[in-house]
Amino acid sequence: MAAQGRTSSTRVKTERRSALLAEYRPLPGAFDEFMAADGKVRPHWEPFLAEWSALSHDELHHRFGLADRHVRDTGVSYRVHGDHDEHDPLAGERSWPLNHVPLVLTGAEWQTIASGVAQRAQLLASVLDDVYGPGESIAKGLLPAAVITGSPDYLRPLHGSTNGGSLQLYAADLGRGPDGRWWVLGDRTQAPSGAGYALENRLALTRAFPDLFRTMNIERLASFFQGFRAGLVASARRIEPRICLLTPGPLNESYFEQAYLARYLGFLLVEGGDLLMRDGRVHVRTIAGLKRADVIWRRIDGDFADPLELNAASALGVAGLVHAVRRGNVHIANGLGSGAVEARALMSFLPVLARQLLGEELILPNVATWWCGQPRERDLVLDRLDEMTIASAFRASGEGLDSGSILAGELPSDQREALRARIAARGQDYVGQEVVRLSTMPVFQNGRLHPRPVTLRVFAAATPEGWRVMPGGFCRISEQPDARAVTMRSGVRSSDVWVTSEGPVEQVTLLPSADRVAIKRIIGVLPSRAADNLFWMGRYLERTEATLRLVRALLGRLIDAEDASPGRADTLRRLANLLVAWGAAPGGKGQKPNGQALAALHDANQYGSALASIREARRTASVIRERLSVDAWRLFGDLQRQLTLDARHMRSEGEAFEVADRALKTLAAFSGLSQENMVRGAGWRFLDIGRRIERGIATCRVARHFSETDAPSDSLDALLDLTDSQITYRSRYLLGPALQPVLDLVMLDPYNPRSVAFQIERLDAEIAALPTLNEDGMLEAPRRLALKLAAECRTAEAGRLDKTSILLFEQLLMGVSSAVADRYFLQNDEPEGSRLTGIA
Repeated sequence: MAAQGRTSSTRVKTERRSALLAEYRPLPGAFDEFMAADGKVRPHWEPFLAEWSALSHDELHHRFGLADRHVRDTGVSYRVHGDHDEHDPLAGERSWPLNHVPLVLTGAEWQTIASGVAQRAQLLASVLDDVYGPGESIAKGLLPAAVITGSPDYLRPLHGSTNGGSLQLYAADLGRGPDGRWWVLGDRTQAPSGAGYALENRLALTRAFPDLFRTMNIERLASFFQGFRAGLVASARRIEPRICLLTPGPLNESYFEQAYLARYLGFLLVEGGDLLMRDGRVHVRTIAGLKRADVIWRRIDGDFADPLELNAASALGVAGLVHAVRRGNVHIANGLGSGAVEARALMSFLPVLARQLLGEELILPNVATWWCGQPRERDLVLDRLDEMTIASAFRASGEGLDSGSILAGELPSDQREALRARIAARGQDYVGQEVVRLSTMPVFQNGRLHPRPVTLRVFAAATPEGWRVMPGGFCRISEQPDARAVTMRSGVRSSDVWVTSEGPVEQVTLLPSADRVAIKRIIGVLPSRAADNLFWMGRYLERTEATLRLVRALLGRLIDAEDASPGRADTLRRLANLLVAWGAAPGGKGQKPNGQALAALHDANQYGSALASIREARRTASVIRERLSVDAWRLFGDLQRQLTLDARHMRSEGEAFEVADRALKTLAAFSGLSQENMVRGAGWRFLDIGRRIERGIATCRVARHFSETDAPSDSLDALLDLTDSQITYRSRYLLGPALQPVLDLVMLDPYNPRSVAFQIERLDAEIAALPTLNEDGMLEAPRRLALKLAAECRTAEAGRLDKTSILLFEQLLMGVSSAVADRYFLQNDEPEGSRLTGIA
């Protein structure tokens, strides 16, 4: 019986294997990574195929779901330039297009790739040192000057600077030709992207196939990031340097990756507005004043880094940064002018430069390239135009190419002749390149494996021990079956790269050894911009909750038709009017309460609706994504989906009530997460301050609307509902809602976590714990106002509260909000912190 079971199992696996491979036909003329020319699967792919063959169709899709949920829940995304929605600033974000099949390479083959990429990184670093220094390669005629100076990425103000073109992180785009050799398709030295996405690809696929990852002995990535971080630390002048990752901001195509890497590596994520020059040094604007920045890993183009000496139109950089670089007061990775060696025009000269500068032949050759700035090469390209790919020689050059590549032979005759004329007139703007036929690898579609063209991006980092290559990188896979490299520019998916090892793989961690840990109990400095966004994230979350409570209270009374208590109609009117006053629902004649409640839930055109508020909360959260946990980000996504997808299918007040109720439970989960999981540092304090101010203001507003002397008991009951104080009131008082005890509970009771008094007590405590600029014994404005507000609240009496006195509390809370913003957030180019006499 056991033998029969094994036979049956083997037969099932064989059938599944056959089904997976049924439609796999290598593309003609292309090297296939998965299948050899004889139709047999390559040996190093066999463990992978065996694992998949052992899984049923449902189990395989379950594994894919694990990977996809990881991508969704952690918010792995990229942005398409120009794709936006005026109602949702995050609409341009797209989920990362993960391919569920990794590219598998043997360790022996990887050694050749790694050696070639490390050699190329060293070569380009040497070229940068030369062109921004002595210029010997140009003087000796090895390199035409126009190949460097013609590039918009060559920054003349950096000439002579030791950090002008320095290279810390390099990436090479590789393709494998039909003969099985790897070729370099392009170099990335400006601000290489993708290392963070490579790490996320790895996490997603290992979640789907953990056993397979271990049994195949796949090389880990952590050692690469460990070496990269060590290299940045070594480039600074202080033992414990402050390292910043300079981002263009949340609208950048790869902002997720930048925030992710900042959190993973422990760097401070900053924008240009967070940095300021003082005394020839770069400083970060923080809530505690200016703090020195020692190393800046930039993800903005070099010419945008300094509007004073480079691109005057830039709003991304730091005025005076070039001056700090010249003085050696800050290290920039990569150097501001390093993009000059990305030019395709340089590729045709690299073989000669390798022999002269390194004394070696290139291990990984370029794709054949001819720069049309030379007469003989231009004539060759024009003679063979129909056989070549034409590309811009430099970034933003080559009219009609948009810095991409085109197959000249496929152009209509009139366009081809126009291109020929442009090359003849300005050959220096163009290169001709051999048409590369890429290798292919499997993708999973409709239950089958299919071959698709692939390019490989490999990263190298400068470390104290030399260049270290990431054992993997990430690959980009075309959705089109055309194996020519030019088609990779559109319709691309991404996947992990698995480099196999013959034996067990060394376990590496980014954590330092136990004897080198410096104990800390605070999490570094908090930039003013981050404090600002945490504060407003807290306020928007509270606004969302207040609106949801109003909607739930209104819908609950509409549904409860059996309750005809006196004042019910008046309460419904007050609730609806409050939604209109908050900008959550439309007003005017003809509006019905149930329609107003639905609009307050999911109408993005209403600026105060729950959906609009949670979108704003998520927008502010996206700017500080590196400071939020995966669980927190997942809750944001869940809440927005609840208020969009669920709202579209609501057919009754009961369904809308359930949507509001579920959303409130999700908000409660976020509150619990922030209260129980967030370290009580300055970031948490600003989040809490924002929530306390907004909750206090909301409570004051509902109290003013429902606490008139002639208000019916049903309105007071609604006030208790809106402030979540029903249970407390009933446990204290046997009688029904009465005005003075209700007002005391929701306004003045310091033991009620929903009361205004409780918010004020917390505000005073949190503001008192924030850093001060000057140790002169004087109270700063936020603390003075908080103390005044606390005194007003402690001495107030419920019997004397009326609309005017409640409005005073509301205005004082707004005054505290303004004082906090004036003191701690970025207001102009001369923040209060810049007047410090001591700068750390």
